[in-house]
Formats: sequence, structure tokens, C-alpha cells
Amino acid sequence: MTLRQYEYALAVAEQGSVTAAAELLHVAQPSVSQQIRGLERELGVQLFARTPTGLVPTVVGRAFLREAEIAVNAARRARATARAGADELVGELLVAAQLGLGTRQLPSALAELRRRFPRLEVTVFEEPNPAELERMGRRGVLDLVLAAKTCEEGSAEAYHLGDEEFVVVLGEGHRLLAADRVELRELAGEPWVRFDRDSALDGVLRDVLRDHELTPATAARVSQAATAVRWAAHGLGVTLVPASAVPPGYEHLARPTFPVVSQRVLVALRIGAGPAERALLDLLRQETWHKSASFAPGALTAAKEAGAA
Repeated sequence: MTLRQYEYALAVAEQGSVTAAAELLHVAQPSVSQQIRGLERELGVQLFARTPTGLVPTVVGRAFLREAEIAVNAARRARATARAGADELVGELLVAAQLGLGTRQLPSALAELRRRFPRLEVTVFEEPNPAELERMGRRGVLDLVLAAKTCEEGSAEAYHLGDEEFVVVLGEGHRLLAADRVELRELAGEPWVRFDRDSALDGVLRDVLRDHELTPATAARVSQAATAVRWAAHGLGVTLVPASAVPPGYEHLARPTFPVVSQRVLVALRIGAGPAERALLDLLRQETWHKSASFAPGALTAAKEAGAA
């Protein structure tokens, strides 16, 4: 078996057909078919079943592909580490972030990483479900994970970057916009723009509502923090998001809460992390976390005056 066969099998599973996999890999279709047949012959099993919707991995095929993905990623990392010189990093870096965390800090750090190492290829996944993040981390698929919690001890190197304070976002003209901070008890009776039930963001909101004996009326559920902010801004309901997740242009509708709601921001590196992961870790440590004070009316006014000057 070869890594090329693994890559071809993964491409077929992703695309659902040999033709589409060949286009993705920029090779001839017969070459992909030949490699898959050779792989199945060597293994003595059928990896794919033909269905009306395309090729689908069999039960044993899914088990094989999980291990093949780990092997292919490990090979890419090994090549990147071997080719990393004093002045360049090359290869592929796979990063995942819990939805809503590091919305401003991670792109800033990644942009600087790419400026320093333009040959480094970075792929980023934004994942709302912390259980899925943990599963991907355990499989060894990811190089670096940004989350509020890390995988079980021993499966990754974890570092505390800081804390992310949450802010409540209100609609234009809302009565509570006059306050520098919003007391959570004053949100009793408000409709809420919430998140998918299995997401970490909705978990934070559930805890806040329970701890302050608030009974929410759910106006809507969305999958993205930026969407929640925009819908709240239009008066559909209030929402609670990390401070860094408030899109530009909506800061005037965001207020810190009292008591403060915050969440740890951790970064987890796979065991045996290479120079690319550690370079990104260093850049993330230089970013500013916990910035909700900038959403207070006085701070916004000062920022506008400073800009005008």
C-alpha cells in the first residue's frame, strides 16, 4: 500500500465518484480506478459500494479511511518538518476553532503567519460542536485547535491564551443601550436569538439563563455568531456572543454584562507539534484577548474622537 493509494481513496470518498476524484487530483480517471482496485485487492475487502447517488464507503471502508486520513496528514507534516529551514516553512497546517472564539485574533495571527511564510498552506475549520472538535483532535487530524476546553489529558499540549468576555447585543433603540453594562436580570422577558442546541455558544447561553433564573423566549436559532448579532440588531431579540465575534459596524449595540460572562480561550497543539504550529502559537499569544471594555459608550465615543483627530 502507498500514500498515493490512500490519497486516491480519500478523494473518492470526499467526491463520491472516480471521475470527480480524478478532476480534484488532476490525474486521469483510469489511474484512480486502477489504484482503488489495487488497494481493495491487496486488502481483500471492498472499500466502496456503488449506489444511485455515487460511490459510498462500506463499513470496513469507513474504518480504513479514518486511519488513511491520519497517515496522509502525518506524511504531510513529516514533509513540512523536514523541509522547514531557518527562513521558511512549507507544507500544510490544519487548524480548527470553536465557533465564536478568536474571531478577530485568529485571522490576524494567520495573516501574519502567511506574510512570514508564504509557502505554508493553512486550512481552517470553524466548528460549533465541542464534541466534534474533541473527536477530530483525538483522531490526530488537526495540528492546532482553539477552544474553551481541550481533549483528554495527554492527547495534546494545551496553553491558556486568555479569556474571552461575552457581550449582549441589543436592537437599535433598545432601552438598555443607555447603560455601560447590562445587568443580566434586566433581560427577563426578552426574546433571544440563540444557537444550534449542540453548539458551545448555546451551552454558554443556557448556563447564563439558568444561573440567573431567566426563562427565555427563543425567537430564532442560528448557526453563526455574526448572524445572531445582525438579527439582534434588527430587533428580533437579544443575543449573547464573545466580544471578538461582534462584526464591525455593530459595536455600538454591544454591551458587557453584569455579572461578567467570560470563557477561557485555550490552544491545543498535537503531540510532536512542528515549527509551523509553534509559530502560530507564538503569534496567538501576542494577540489581545478579553476586550469587552471597548464596547462601553464612553469608549466608543473616545475612539470616534481619536479617529477624527
